[in-house]
Amino acid sequence: MSHVLAVFGATGQQGSSVVNHVLSDPELSQRYKVRAITRDVAADKAKLSSERVEVVSGDVSDRQSIERALTGVHTVYIMTVPSFGPDAVEAEFKTAKMMADIAVEKGVKYIIFSTLPAVSDMSQGKYTNVTPFDAKAKAEAYIRSLPIKSSFCSLGSFMENLQAQKFLAPKLGFDGNWEYSRPVPASTKLPLLNAIGDTGKFVGAILADPDKYEGRTLCAATAHYTHQEIVDALSKSCGKPIRFEQVSWEEFKQTLPWIPDVWIDAFHAQEEYGYFGPHGESLVAWAASQARGKLSSLDEYLAEHPFRLE
Repeated sequence: MSHVLAVFGATGQQGSSVVNHVLSDPELSQRYKVRAITRDVAADKAKLSSERVEVVSGDVSDRQSIERALTGVHTVYIMTVPSFGPDAVEAEFKTAKMMADIAVEKGVKYIIFSTLPAVSDMSQGKYTNVTPFDAKAKAEAYIRSLPIKSSFCSLGSFMENLQAQKFLAPKLGFDGNWEYSRPVPASTKLPLLNAIGDTGKFVGAILADPDKYEGRTLCAATAHYTHQEIVDALSKSCGKPIRFEQVSWEEFKQTLPWIPDVWIDAFHAQEEYGYFGPHGESLVAWAASQARGKLSSLDEYLAEHPFRLE
């Protein structure tokens, strides 16, 4: 008999990756029946054409809808959307807490939570503005205290964002050349993940052997890349020269259209402590070795999704 696997954010990047991986995996597709939870079941993205997918409505602003969505569920993949403002950490934490509490109340057996490292803790209180990371880390700590089995996927920086985050993309300099500007050295490393293509491969490893990964965290990324390696890959993909330009913190801050303090603290922390902390590269290497399927290198991702200068 198949277990019901509920996936929050099933129409988004990471949630859809989990759904598609389970459906395409011969073993997991027999072991789990997917329940895709989305706020708008009428949206085009929610029209998942498979008899193995049950699409249900679930909105975190409506507790009863979450209760209905988690009724009869065996395993749940929980992800939360960042909040911003003075109560950002607490707002996102409360959402995750509600979802986890309902999972326990409804008799769910296993939670897989999409987490991130606590930048405030990592930096010993030096950088406190990376609220999306701190909120998820706080939620992870809470879930670990609950009477339910759990494991965690801590996702690296999405390869998709190299194109999607326009304000961080290369820009034309005064000399007419394309510049990729960052306030950190070109040697600073970032763990990259093909979110749509590969998140499900990490979650799939947990689904295939949940007892093995109980209480553990998979730092989900293909590998670490320096900013120079990223620039070289983007240049190769688009066929135009791009140069790395290290700029001052103040100059970089002026290019940020929103939540500048979050980005500034994030870049500071990545340079000083690493995205996943001082042992990040070994953590990523181990997680990559556990993934259920081949992961995309940056070059392979860009071959499938060519970079465009805009």
